[in-house]
Amino acid sequence: MKPTTLEEAVAITKKFTSRPSNEELLKLYALYKQATEGDNETERPGGFDFKAAAKYNAWLNLKGLSKTDAESQYLELVEKLSEKHI
Repeated sequence: MKPTTLEEAVAITKKFTSRPSNEELLKLYALYKQATEGDNETERPGGFDFKAAAKYNAWLNLKGLSKTDAESQYLELVEKLSEKHI
């Protein structure tokens, strides 16, 4: 499935019948946040919340990537993942 908008891509991810890897999920999260909000300007999560820290770091690593480029990468990733998870 080839999504053409962010909304279509998000809808496709909800149809996945198997769970992407943690690495793939983090990439999806980070690209989505970068595409919708831009650079991560939020506060770093507390010490023992490892899931929140991983998400924070994944998004932070995309600093400087334009919203348009992040959206394009997100659409490409969803297309690729849909081939093995739908």
